[in-house]
Amino acid sequence: MTELTEAELAALQALDTPTVCNALEVVAPERRRYGFTTKPLVCARPALAPMVGYARTARIRAKTASALDAARMRQQRLDYYAYVEGGPRPSIVVIQDLDDPPGIGAFWGEVQSNIHKGLGCSGTITDGSVRDIPDAAEGFQMIAGMVGPSHAFVHLVDFDVEVSIHGMDVAPGALVHADRHGAVVIPLAVAREVPDAAALIARREAVIIGAAQAPGLTMAKLKQAFGNADDIH
Repeated sequence: MTELTEAELAALQALDTPTVCNALEVVAPERRRYGFTTKPLVCARPALAPMVGYARTARIRAKTASALDAARMRQQRLDYYAYVEGGPRPSIVVIQDLDDPPGIGAFWGEVQSNIHKGLGCSGTITDGSVRDIPDAAEGFQMIAGMVGPSHAFVHLVDFDVEVSIHGMDVAPGALVHADRHGAVVIPLAVAREVPDAAALIARREAVIIGAAQAPGLTMAKLKQAFGNADDIH
């Protein structure tokens, strides 16, 4: 499966995440019960447009200090940044916090958001915490398990590995869509079909919503509206 074009990515970004989930039920029915977040997340910047991008994955801890010395920690971080820079863009960094409970220390804030934006990243999804929201890079989205004040001993454990965020399993390179509602993995094999499926659903729903909003709704009119919607293909 080749990477999506800018126009194809833009068509996906124009949709909200619930609509993407609805469309996946049409083009990939088996995805109805998995592939998306199933617990609430905090959207730091709900006014931003949805984001779509290719996953760069990592795992962190913050409760205890890293076992690596300063030199090896620096090299690990540089290797991680090289990983973020490589591969298809735009990227979304998906970070699993291994602490129990997660969120004791924030990886994301003013510094990391600016570095990652510079390396082609649109935002992050994490079950950990974020901070410095007013000072984060302009246009950089942070969708997280919580907001917190400290970074504690936050450090990378590893990266370029499969992660799990609130019920959503994400492999490196997966195509991810996210907004204030949460996130979903879009299988690359059906990604190009999602906008058309979403448009079909919208046309059907418009008939039902139009009938519901019109004065004098009756069960007969509602039944007719459902029938008319079913006839749209």
